[in-house]
Amino acid sequence: MTIPAHIRPEIAALMDIHPEVAEALSAGRAVVALESTIISHGMPFPKNVEMARGVEDVIREHGAVPATIAVLHGRLKIGLTPEELHLLATDKDVQKISTRDLALTVALGRHGATTVASTMWVASLAGIRVFATGGTGGVHRGAGDTMDISADLMELAHTDVCVVSAGVKSILDIGLTLEVLETQGVPAITLGSTEFPAFYSRQSGFPAPLSVQTVEEVARILKVKWTLGLAGGVMLANPIPLEAEIPASEIMPQINQALEDMNALGLSGKETTPYLLGRIVEITEGRSLEANIALVRHNAAVAAQVAVAYAQLV
Repeated sequence: MTIPAHIRPEIAALMDIHPEVAEALSAGRAVVALESTIISHGMPFPKNVEMARGVEDVIREHGAVPATIAVLHGRLKIGLTPEELHLLATDKDVQKISTRDLALTVALGRHGATTVASTMWVASLAGIRVFATGGTGGVHRGAGDTMDISADLMELAHTDVCVVSAGVKSILDIGLTLEVLETQGVPAITLGSTEFPAFYSRQSGFPAPLSVQTVEEVARILKVKWTLGLAGGVMLANPIPLEAEIPASEIMPQINQALEDMNALGLSGKETTPYLLGRIVEITEGRSLEANIALVRHNAAVAAQVAVAYAQLV
């Protein structure tokens, strides 16, 4: 296995880079990171495998190389084989891991599906600057009492990766999430709209803190930001395609029902998001799952375009 020269040897000793990804990184070509929690904990089998393969194909169609990230047998995986993807999608021993859990998972030789935060960190170790996901984490509702704030926000504050998502998940407190991002100095940029999106819905009721119209503008912003030494990531909010959206007026009562069901079960911490997304799929009779797949594919396409444009600048 060839490891690109820019990766420090002590880090390279802990990771396996898929040959397609290694070649692209060494040549300075566009690479897009993908998280793995959406595969292991976000969708049922076999939809999760179909989605993952489809998203990788979308990235290739737009001129970039996909690099799905996970930890398997204690190894940092940058790009997965079909067999590794199947293991991730089906093995019940795969844990959802954030940055807090990375060292333990690697040191003890375990399996881990990476969240937005841990995917950002591993991507940055490999020199990958652009990452596509579904929705980012944020401030949970009721955080004034629970202090439940996703590590995704803290990672965005100091890791130099652009995260392309459909905004923060609709189950969260979007207004407070935007406040935290502002406090941490993270540009929250909406592509093609002056309103910040809300995952399943194109509109959240909150104005976009920043907005641009083209992926080329995004690439220039990334180049200037990191050239100036402004450490940290960028959240690029990419509204769900119009034909796939579930309007807020329809989805919010269903989200509230899922939240009530979760509270009745007494769930908390990292159990909450997988439960809520699964429960919303049940309540919407699968409509939210189809919306989720559509927005992930759309984000992957935009991320690939941003990565290609950025690669031409550096």
